[in-house]
Amino acid sequence: MVKLRTIILLLLIAAGMHGQVMTLHDCMAFAISNSTKIRIRQAAIDDARIARRDAALALFTPSISATTYASYNFGRTIDPQTNIYSRTTSFHNSYGVSASYTLFDGFQAVNNYKISKTGLLIARSEERQAEADICLAVMEAYYNVVYYQRLTEVYRQQLAAAEQALAKARRQEDLGQKGHADVIQMEADLADRQYDLINSENLYRNMQMTLADLMFWPPEDELVVDTVMPTWQLEASEARAVVDFALEHDPNVQIASMQQLNAKRELSTAQWQLLPTLGLYAGWNTSYYSYRGGEPTPFPDQFRNNGGEYVELSLSIPIWGRLGKWSKITRKRNALKAATATYDQKCREVESEVRRAIQDRDGSATAYRQAQHKASVQAEAYSLNLKKLEQGLISPLEFQTANNNYLRARADEMNSLFRLLIRQAVVRYYAGTEYVNQ
Repeated sequence: MVKLRTIILLLLIAAGMHGQVMTLHDCMAFAISNSTKIRIRQAAIDDARIARRDAALALFTPSISATTYASYNFGRTIDPQTNIYSRTTSFHNSYGVSASYTLFDGFQAVNNYKISKTGLLIARSEERQAEADICLAVMEAYYNVVYYQRLTEVYRQQLAAAEQALAKARRQEDLGQKGHADVIQMEADLADRQYDLINSENLYRNMQMTLADLMFWPPEDELVVDTVMPTWQLEASEARAVVDFALEHDPNVQIASMQQLNAKRELSTAQWQLLPTLGLYAGWNTSYYSYRGGEPTPFPDQFRNNGGEYVELSLSIPIWGRLGKWSKITRKRNALKAATATYDQKCREVESEVRRAIQDRDGSATAYRQAQHKASVQAEAYSLNLKKLEQGLISPLEFQTANNNYLRARADEMNSLFRLLIRQAVVRYYAGTEYVNQ
């Protein structure tokens, strides 16, 4: 749950972020503090608190009410002093205070209080899950922005190199050292580099808008993200330990477990409703009466003399309710079966997700190492082929092939790095570190 103090801190941080370079942590914190999903979850928490308060009051306090009424009778009525019908216009005024408390209702109030406490925990877990979903979505969008931003820089470098190579080839053509076909091929390669740069810039802006939408970033402010990637180190994680921790602390599992517990309580409440209900009632009332032409007793005297108190103990025994309570018990039993099945399904899903996340992280680490090696080799090959092109030892078509291999290797390296960072963050989350705290 994001407490009020934390929310205020995040808002203060967010207020100073405009115009600054945003790190991944800054983006996630800003998204949490501005997300409508979090506001919806916080409203649900407030409702759960109110439900818990109402359940506590129903369990521990009596119901108290006060009544009063005044009537003016013009027709036939009963004189409260003589108990005889009369047609005299009269005025009647009464006051009363009553209280009631249920001594036994089949533990309905007790179970409702327990259910409301669990409901508050469910609402807080749902908020935690919403935070995790937002952070993961922001993380993926953030790395997409960084990826296309870096890719755009690579294409700019390639474009500058292609422009220099074309200018040199034209000079060589004028000197008779290159043929016109080679120059045309290099112009085509330059056009490809220009197209790749434009396409990459468009994708970068699109990913930037996606990230800004997830963060609820002000449209009038430019969102600038930090492209410096953290150093990574493969963390050893025992799958069984991470699975056990996730099954105990994952919000989805906690929600399903608490819903199962509430289903058991609701079934117990429905079963206890077959027993009698015992209630205690007490009250006090008084009245004032006057009629036309008479000499009524003064109001203070009647208020005092007509006062009366009562205490009542009521026992309600259910005999026949058209099987309504039995039907309710059956429905609650079915609800418990469904909640149990849901809990088992969530446990299975979380365990599978944890094991898959660990496997994906380890596989991504291996792929990233290989992508690093491939990028290094292709960078060296590109440098050598560029020199060969300048010396006329290879054709522009051969150089374009080498250039494409280099670009693909650079893209694969960056893509595998970001995939590794995301999967490592997921494993850390299941192991107990929230996304925003990584």
